[in-house]
Amino acid sequence: MFFLHSCSHFTVVWFYCSNKCETLPLATRLNIVCVGLSPDGSLAILIDEEGAALLVSLIGKCVIHQFYFHKPVHSVSFSPDGKKFVVTKDNLAYLYHAPGKKREFNAFVLDKTYYGPYDETTCIDWTDDSKCFAVGSKDMSTWVFGAERWENLIYYSLGGHKDVIVACFFEENSLDLYTISQDAALCVWQCDTELDGLKPMPPKDAAKEKKAAEDDEELLEEPKGEEIHGKADPSEQETRNKVKYSRVAKYFFNKEGDFNNVTAAAYHKKTHLLVTGFASGIFHLHELPDFNLIHSLSISDQRIASISINCTGDWIAFGCSGLGQLLVWEWQSESYVLKQQGHFNSMVSLAYSPDGQYIVTGGEDGKVKVWNTSSSFCFVTFTEHNSGVTAVTFTSTGYVILSASLDGTVRAFDLHRYRNFRTFTSPRPSQFSSLAVDSSGEIVAAGSQDSFEIFIWSMQSGRLLDVLAGHEGPISSLSFNPIKCVLASASWDKTVKLWDMLDSWRTKETFIMNSDVLVVAFRPDGKELAVAALNGQITFWDHENAVQIGSIEGRHDLQMGRKELDKITAKQAAKGKSFTTLCYSADGQSILAGGLSKFVCIYNVKEQILVKKFEISCNYSLDAMEEYLDRRKMTEFGSMALIDEGGGGDEGVAIPLPGVKRGDMSYRHFKPEIRVTCVRFCPTGRSWAATTTEGLLLYSLDSGLIFDPFELDIDVTPSNIHKTLSQKEYTVAIVMAFKLNEKKLIQEVIEAVPSSEVDVVCSSLPDLYVEKLLEFLASAFETSCHLEFYLTWAHKLLMLHGQKLKTRSVKLLPVIQFLQKSIQRHFEDVSKLCEWNIYNIKYALAISQQRGMKRPAEETPEDEEELDSDSDYLMQDAHKDNLRS
Repeated sequence: MFFLHSCSHFTVVWFYCSNKCETLPLATRLNIVCVGLSPDGSLAILIDEEGAALLVSLIGKCVIHQFYFHKPVHSVSFSPDGKKFVVTKDNLAYLYHAPGKKREFNAFVLDKTYYGPYDETTCIDWTDDSKCFAVGSKDMSTWVFGAERWENLIYYSLGGHKDVIVACFFEENSLDLYTISQDAALCVWQCDTELDGLKPMPPKDAAKEKKAAEDDEELLEEPKGEEIHGKADPSEQETRNKVKYSRVAKYFFNKEGDFNNVTAAAYHKKTHLLVTGFASGIFHLHELPDFNLIHSLSISDQRIASISINCTGDWIAFGCSGLGQLLVWEWQSESYVLKQQGHFNSMVSLAYSPDGQYIVTGGEDGKVKVWNTSSSFCFVTFTEHNSGVTAVTFTSTGYVILSASLDGTVRAFDLHRYRNFRTFTSPRPSQFSSLAVDSSGEIVAAGSQDSFEIFIWSMQSGRLLDVLAGHEGPISSLSFNPIKCVLASASWDKTVKLWDMLDSWRTKETFIMNSDVLVVAFRPDGKELAVAALNGQITFWDHENAVQIGSIEGRHDLQMGRKELDKITAKQAAKGKSFTTLCYSADGQSILAGGLSKFVCIYNVKEQILVKKFEISCNYSLDAMEEYLDRRKMTEFGSMALIDEGGGGDEGVAIPLPGVKRGDMSYRHFKPEIRVTCVRFCPTGRSWAATTTEGLLLYSLDSGLIFDPFELDIDVTPSNIHKTLSQKEYTVAIVMAFKLNEKKLIQEVIEAVPSSEVDVVCSSLPDLYVEKLLEFLASAFETSCHLEFYLTWAHKLLMLHGQKLKTRSVKLLPVIQFLQKSIQRHFEDVSKLCEWNIYNIKYALAISQQRGMKRPAEETPEDEEELDSDSDYLMQDAHKDNLRS
């Protein structure tokens, strides 16, 4: 089971069975407002704010077709048979033929256009046989249309409401209808005709209809198919012998407090379960048509934006756009199946755990969240801080998280018990802007942005050891040397100071810069220091000899976009920008840099050249994205961004105050400015992450694209590899497979080696391919079920080649950490499984011992049957526990 969840201009697929979520490798140009999913789950339609649609294959995870509706779309819904779908925009409903499994030149073929509502449409629902659909509108009416022309069905509106229609639902296998309005009113409509009672319209002259349609299309800007006009007030003669609706009941929800503002609703037709969400974060469960209240619960303090029910009716998914919250609720047991919530405000800092399995993020909302890189789930949130979190980091053990905040505290969190076990404070209240911990995890340092001091604490005792003074400006960044106990501090006073922690906290060296220093970072081997300043330069220093060994002019690589209200070009605006975050790669050969831009740059440190630029977003709903001035947005009164289109209402465009970078928070609508607040490389070297305006983004390295042409000759072919393998020349076959570098072929060769021959093959393997084999084993652990077999390979390789690998430890460190990450994940899974079944295992051992102590003469058939039944019952329980875990 899975469901789609649109987040900004990305789409996330949540898989319940595998307990993972995955982001589709595609994005729209603006925020996604509508998502339509086909009944078989193979296709999805994503529509953004301006009406640009993408037809996406969820199987191939690619875009099949692009279409532009020219106007904002309110809702989209596939028919239950999957042959058609309805799109509503303005006050019209458009019926399209759904794309089939065959290749089609135009996947969006318009069939009919329905006229009826006077105001914008809000919701759609289909009958079970796909013959009719209902459309709700802001004019407080609901219209019932036929997907085909029916002789006894005229299209007229159903009233009875005093507010906007939020949702409408057909009853199962019936034309009976439920309508829900925003003022918490439910109307029950009964139809005097069954679905089988709809009479098809007699066929007309097809040639005349086609010619009339072609004539109409020549006059219109876009084809509208067959036009069908509904009637709001049909005459008595027109309704004679036609399908009639009558309102049999009208119910009102509890109107205490904020209950009277319904924001979302969903209906499960088989169980007759109605779920309604309110603006106060409360939801109701009712049984229809009797309107019996089953359950009422508050799940949030923000409005519920969307609701969905699974096919069995057991799980209910809620989405709260204000908090970025997504949760799945099992209403029968009243328990959470899934609960995920991002940071309410922007993320400002992140850090990888030493093994690369977890990522910790800190946000301006004061929360510290820990994410699993394999499943992409946030599994713990710490809320002890009272103000924005400015920096987070892991200790070397990977089980302690440190966070610094503007509330004047540095807190330590334990990942074993999920608690805040230590809080560090300063003698005078200070706002901490930076944080660092040494390689041993015993010394914690935090820099203040108001008192210009660096505070040093002991992790073990929690005592304040010393206060380092010397900077004349706010402390912008701190970094400990990974090898030596040396602390580097950067400040706005245009200096970088090195402090020796083992020599009475004295200043070891001071580097004078030409501009304010924003960030400082040590290379993983501790022999080089990178410094980014306000002038856009990245300088590299040999801190042992206090010599600058290189610099990169990165101002031109930032390419800052032009804001809507800027009166200068993007090129001129970029001259005042700089990098605000730096991070070395795991091998120290490259460096990542990001700042107030939509680009993240990766540089080669030795050559000091730009290797690649990553565009983190193409979402034009964010500010500072456009590089050039768009003349279409300029009027004689100035930029359209300055015009309050709503006349002071909620839909207006707010004019931000001078100096505000994220928009004026006092307004309901504003465009945040695109920026990258923090970048970090994974210790395994396989991926890197960035906290941005779009959220937490992870970029991984695809090793399948790497090809090794060295020593490749005409004899290295898949057929020759299989021939060599059949001759039991395993080492030669492995080397040939790595030369071709096809993962499936390498896996086939490795798994064809008998376990008894692993020792011999590892000892005869050339040194060049030991590293490649270790890297392959690390990636194979991620997906393979042959855990013991691959562990044997890893053990033999490390035992036989350990001394040679140690001489290249700096270069091989990312590979070793990648291998450690994969093994550690399996260790945690297996250990949890064993702990869960430890009593079952002890019981099985006790039964086997008791059975072994009995004499054969004393054993009776009844005893054996009883013991066998006990063992079978035990094995069934153990199997259930395994499945559950």
